[in-house]
Amino acid sequence: MLIDPAELDKMNSTSAFTVTQFVDVVNQTLDYAYPSVNVQGEVASFKVNQGKWVFFDLKDEESSVPCFIPLFQLRMPIEDGMKVVVRGVPKLTRWGKFSFTVKQILPVGEGNIKKSFEILKKKLQAEGLFDTARKRPIPRPLHKIGVISSTGAAGYADFCKILNARWGGLEVQTAHVQVQGMDAPDQIIRALKYLNEKAEVDIVAIIRGGGSADDLSVFNDEKLAREIAASRIPVITGIGHEVDESLADLVADVRASTPSNVAEMLTPDRKAEIAKIRGRVWTVNKKIIQDIDNIEARATRMVMEAGRGVEAKIIAARNELLSRKKVLEGLNPERVLKRGYAILAGKVEVGGEIKLTTYEDEILAKITQISKRK
Repeated sequence: MLIDPAELDKMNSTSAFTVTQFVDVVNQTLDYAYPSVNVQGEVASFKVNQGKWVFFDLKDEESSVPCFIPLFQLRMPIEDGMKVVVRGVPKLTRWGKFSFTVKQILPVGEGNIKKSFEILKKKLQAEGLFDTARKRPIPRPLHKIGVISSTGAAGYADFCKILNARWGGLEVQTAHVQVQGMDAPDQIIRALKYLNEKAEVDIVAIIRGGGSADDLSVFNDEKLAREIAASRIPVITGIGHEVDESLADLVADVRASTPSNVAEMLTPDRKAEIAKIRGRVWTVNKKIIQDIDNIEARATRMVMEAGRGVEAKIIAARNELLSRKKVLEGLNPERVLKRGYAILAGKVEVGGEIKLTTYEDEILAKITQISKRK
């Protein structure tokens, strides 16, 4: 119920508030003065009712404030003794009890952050959100990268510098968000949802440079971790320094140690690639020269072998001719006559005349007798 200021002045001067009016006025005043406030203290009397509502006290050495938050809004585990910063709205209930309705909680201090981290880590691990089987490799080749970061941060500047130095031509779509503080987790979640809805990038890089445990604790937000795990686009993280570990790192598809390392993992090194190409060209040229040399050697061998074959055939033909020549020479009548033989011509019969030719003479003779050779 909203009370008009003029009506409020009238009630102050003429009559007392009703209880309901008083509660409404107090809440109206609180809403105006403290629409949202951050309070730091130690958790005490932590309990969950009906699996839905969380109640606890936030205290320091002198005072205590009762707090309330729906269980589904509790995005980081807390327990008694932990120091936290809570953001919420102060209210006076209808029963006259002061209550602080909490919207967000962040652990404070390295020990408390680690304790909350370990509790939530165990929970998400049991659900299989860290399993390597569900993680996807970096898509290749990359054409467009989505980056979620604070554009004014040193880590983002390092990322861009190394990305451009190593490989050009990549398109980068950057979503500027806070990377520390209580508003950071929801801003990162909205950016990740936006990039998934647009589906224009090949991979999403969530980067943040080094910082204290308190600064990096936003990356242990349960809702953020689940959003990264559910992303349809592969996610790579580079958060803090190499020794830092967050739930965002554990659920991401690929984890890099720093923003600079993200740039190194996403892009090939231009100098190394040029050297590799030169090496391949040299290897190909060397192989081509070797192939040419091998072809020339084979051709030379073929020519030599062909030449030897022709030469062998010529020698064989020459030997055959010489052999035949010898045979023919052996059949030459002159050579026969020279060896003392004679050629007989004429009709061989008693009383007949015959002609005898020797190497030097021709002799005419008359046959007086013929007898069989014994």
